[in-house]
Amino acid sequence: MTNRILNHPVLDPIDESEVVTFTFDNKEYKGLRHESIAAALLANGVRTLRHHEESGTPRGIYCNIGHCFECRVSVNGEQGVRACLTPVQEGMNIESGGKLLTTVRDWRASQNG
Repeated sequence: MTNRILNHPVLDPIDESEVVTFTFDNKEYKGLRHESIAAALLANGVRTLRHHEESGTPRGIYCNIGHCFECRVSVNGEQGVRACLTPVQEGMNIESGGKLLTTVRDWRASQNG
């Protein structure tokens, strides 16, 4: 877990002593207690959190403050959880999941036809 900023000039130091284990897409990872799912996955080298509903293009962390909803994942069976706002917990089962049900359509498709 060396992909973290351990000494930040503004933020408090990170306590690396409290490690939790969780799964993402059926693969086991370790994260730090109190860090977000997004931060834990990023520290483990995971960049793609889901795929776009219409185009299928990969999506990951974008704003990291809960505004854009690009980091939606399924947590313990609950769809649409924002990974950037949700603390990782011991035994958590996280899935990138398939397409979420949505009426979102790519407006560019109608422009090219």
